[in-house]
Amino acid sequence: MDLSDYIIKQIHEKGPISFQEFMELSLYYPEMGYYTSAHEIIGRQGDFYTSATLTPAFGATIAIQLEEIWRIMGGGEFTIVEYGAGTGDLCKSILDYLKDNEKMYAQLRYCIIEKSREMRNLEAKHLPDKVEWCSSILEIKGLNGCVLSNELLDNFAVHRVMMQEELMEVYVDYQHGFTEILRPAPPELKKYFTELNVVLPFGYCTEVNTQAIAWITEIASALNSGYVITIDYGYENPTMYSASKSEGSLLCYYKHSINDSPYLHIGEQDLTCHVNFSALEHWGNKVGLSACGITNQNYFLMSLGFREQLVRLFSKDNNVLQAAAKVAAISHTLLMDMGSKYKVLIQQKGLNGQKLTGLACAIKSPL
Repeated sequence: MDLSDYIIKQIHEKGPISFQEFMELSLYYPEMGYYTSAHEIIGRQGDFYTSATLTPAFGATIAIQLEEIWRIMGGGEFTIVEYGAGTGDLCKSILDYLKDNEKMYAQLRYCIIEKSREMRNLEAKHLPDKVEWCSSILEIKGLNGCVLSNELLDNFAVHRVMMQEELMEVYVDYQHGFTEILRPAPPELKKYFTELNVVLPFGYCTEVNTQAIAWITEIASALNSGYVITIDYGYENPTMYSASKSEGSLLCYYKHSINDSPYLHIGEQDLTCHVNFSALEHWGNKVGLSACGITNQNYFLMSLGFREQLVRLFSKDNNVLQAAAKVAAISHTLLMDMGSKYKVLIQQKGLNGQKLTGLACAIKSPL
């Protein structure tokens, strides 16, 4: 039985399931979900690239920000928690850079939170002994440092909704093929929009990421003091709920091509939705995480010297013209293409809110 057959069986036995449950099964069902089965998903042979897989300069630049945070926090014991490390490339490039800071490295603890056994095994093959793995951030006691995620929240399973006479939620049925039906949305989803002061027009479709709320709440409860850096593609409320986004943001990635058909290639394609950064800020504030600011990825990287890191990386290349071409290509991808689409949100707890270099060109002041 493949994953599609399993989902069909569940629908026949229990009735239609919410799209959120369908997406959760598609991505994370043990051994058969997109992120839990044994197949390559990132890189040339996979379905997409991440910033960290394109160049170690991305991780080195983030390490510069982490180094500054460590100094702001007094230069003592410091824990980096990375959620969903993927191939482990970001972790490796961060640690490779921080090795030169012997004092910090000696007091550094690096924890990866990864629920996929396959991804854990992949990461462990090339990461140093400095790294440890946890199933939950709540396992990490006395957490002082920085919680980091890169392209994580877009893969949380979301509820899909449509505004009619009242807010309706999308459910998945199976009648000679997968079909979608609408049911009245529960109070939890209605409250989401009320809290954000958002009124959806009739016919408007969008997503609600309640898992992101639970995620930021759990981080706030585990973090004694420090920062949370969230890097992902998404918007704040004015763009998230603009007329141009009236069909929602769900996309599917399969073998480096994009489609909008989640009921194809079940368990074999990535399902993603844009992150609502206004929601992260709002619920972060409610649980004790104050926003330091938000900026585009290109501003964040440039403020921290990304180009210098990239040039340093290729400085030993004997073919100067080829090295220059590589620098230009990677710069265009991470600064112009992905850099204008991805946001960096930084929140803090228990600190005085000192200005961070990565937010030198913040597009929004703290809440």
